[in-house]
Amino acid sequence: MIVITGATGPLNGTTTDRLLDRLPTGEVAVAVRDPAKAQRFTDRGVEVRRCDYADPASLPAAFEGADQLLLVSSSDPGADAVGLHATAIEAAVAAGVGRILYTSHQGAALDSPFVPARGHAATEQLLADSGVAWTALRNGFYAHSLDMLMGPWRDTGTVAVPADGPVSWTAREDAAEAAAVVLADGSAVDGPMTLTASATPTFADVVGIASTVIGRPVDLQVVDPDEWVAAQVEAGRPELLARFTLGIFLAAHEGFFAGTDPQLATILGREPRTVADVLADAPR
Repeated sequence: MIVITGATGPLNGTTTDRLLDRLPTGEVAVAVRDPAKAQRFTDRGVEVRRCDYADPASLPAAFEGADQLLLVSSSDPGADAVGLHATAIEAAVAAGVGRILYTSHQGAALDSPFVPARGHAATEQLLADSGVAWTALRNGFYAHSLDMLMGPWRDTGTVAVPADGPVSWTAREDAAEAAAVVLADGSAVDGPMTLTASATPTFADVVGIASTVIGRPVDLQVVDPDEWVAAQVEAGRPELLARFTLGIFLAAHEGFFAGTDPQLATILGREPRTVADVLADAPR
């Protein structure tokens, strides 16, 4: 039995879909906060369980009988993510889960300027201390984030960033498919598995790619970080969110997202999608 948490979200939802392409529905269960939102899985004959990391009483039944458990990381920037993950890991241990696979991040590090990366590193340590077999799926930074980080570049022809650095921008769909393959064939390793695209373009490289995609020039402006935050706030973003996003650029500048690994291409049996692919497919 494979239990997948967060299956109503885009990452583990896609993983579930790809897993169901490979395995019978009876070998897969999804564990979600709101089962009503998982009706499409119910319609396919998949068992849907209620699972909320913030409600420990929901977890024993959610994780029951799991040979493999795909544990999605908390996506709420205001939550105590590590505390929630600790609750889930403790429940998985108590339920006798065979292996926990956790959706981590390539840049997981306790000293990263990007707050979630510190949470991922702390969670990986919790897994290492749990006594259960575990795998951290260290996915590259999701490339669909580029459109948000670049702002209205298609209209303005300009991208303003507070810092620049190399990032192995990775299609979320590729990471999700790789997780499904690993779950289906039992190829998970002990510890981290780094799953990234094959290149690490800087934002300077990305705007060059963007220029090719839309057929007209796109310019890059590297501005003072405080000025960038002020501009974001003036545009209507909460300062807390602007500073949270600033951490992405600072971590990139310091090289936390700079590495690549051929493992994703090997698992997929093809080259991962590129920045050009992602920008070309993004909504206009």
